[in-house]
Amino acid sequence: MRSGAVLFIAALIWLVLGVWGFFSAPALLVFIYYGLVLLPFIVADALVLLLLTDRLSVQRRVAVALALGTRTAVQLVIERTKRKTSFLARSIAVFDIYPDTCIPESGLPNQRGPEGIVFPAKLKRSLLKKYGSLVFEYSVVPVERGQWEFTHTDLLLGSPLGFWRLRVKQDCLSRGRTFPDFKKLAGRAGELRGIPERTGLKKIRKRGQGLDFMSLREYQKGDSVKAIDWRATGRRRKFIVREYQEEQDQQVLILLDSGYRLHRPEEGRSQALPGPGGPLRTQFDSALEASLVLSWAALKYGDSVSIACFGAEKRWLPPRKGMGALSSLMRNLYDLKSAPAPSSLFSALEEALSRLKRRTFIIMISNFREEDGESLSWILKSIGRRHLPLLVSLREAEAESIAARRSAGGDEALESAAAFFYLSARRRLYKTWEHMGLLTLECSSPELSPALINRYLEVKRSGLL
Repeated sequence: MRSGAVLFIAALIWLVLGVWGFFSAPALLVFIYYGLVLLPFIVADALVLLLLTDRLSVQRRVAVALALGTRTAVQLVIERTKRKTSFLARSIAVFDIYPDTCIPESGLPNQRGPEGIVFPAKLKRSLLKKYGSLVFEYSVVPVERGQWEFTHTDLLLGSPLGFWRLRVKQDCLSRGRTFPDFKKLAGRAGELRGIPERTGLKKIRKRGQGLDFMSLREYQKGDSVKAIDWRATGRRRKFIVREYQEEQDQQVLILLDSGYRLHRPEEGRSQALPGPGGPLRTQFDSALEASLVLSWAALKYGDSVSIACFGAEKRWLPPRKGMGALSSLMRNLYDLKSAPAPSSLFSALEEALSRLKRRTFIIMISNFREEDGESLSWILKSIGRRHLPLLVSLREAEAESIAARRSAGGDEALESAAAFFYLSARRRLYKTWEHMGLLTLECSSPELSPALINRYLEVKRSGLL
């Protein structure tokens, strides 16, 4: 229990009277009588607040699964526990103990402050007195993936005369998980039926024919003569062509580096979400989102998908197919984070080779450098004979900006030269791998999702796998 505003003012007046009493005898009498009269009211007000005031009860309603960056409503149901045998507090304020991974926002514009809702929020006592309960609603915006927990709710009750305020802790534990907002991720990639027309996904011309027969249809202008089925043409006495589709039931493995190579801020973004308290968004976050979007695309095309993570965290999700596998991927990867820990590309590829039983499209997302050329040379040759590897590296925007700047000389010139040499060595490494028959891809973090899907579709339609 803490003092209220009325007690502070009364104590200030009593103090002023006490100072005045040093210089005037009548003021001293007023000081004594004022204290004697005020003390019973203070004690009685405290007793009523402690013994006769309704403590209320609080229940929280919030979804157990939240989407990253999506506003979600939180409801606090506040009810009176003893309507007939207790008094209602003179003032009631609530403070919900929300997790650090969420930013609160009020549903009412006049309650919104510079950092969202300003707690404690005052409740309307008249509604509680009339109906016995009320619902207080506000919103939270999750800014970090992973598990979250609302621990309890604090109620601040004011005494009838305003001398005291009582803080009451109401235990109402709520737990849940924050997943990547897959609707937004899939929206960036577009619908797969019309995938080329949206958000940077290029339309890839199909080279030759697919590998799986789909159906027969009548010849149309522009069809290749090679596609004509002469037996069906002879039976129906009109030109019939065979229609093929990209081969399905293939296997895709995504190897994701969660170590120091991708544990750096994403270029162009200082925070994951607008607003205070948002965690830094790293290149790993973009790589994880791109992996989920690519998995969605591969599952839509009937392929099986497996995802493995190495570095700071090690996880292996076996190959699964069907759109139901996407939910399993989300449940197992929603809390995955990177850290400045070492990651062994060689060990990750070696473990993948030991687990794979059939030809697989292996996509490794990391940040490859010149020294990887020698350390991975043997295993990449071994992988290239049995599988189809794609080595994906994210651009280092900071190194590119240093290499491109024009400086007069001195230390800046040395930094620019070192950055230019570093980037040139990376490009030579990628060209060496391409001469070995390996696929490579280098792009920025925002371009990763469409670039991966374009390359996946290109592989599917070219029959490389």
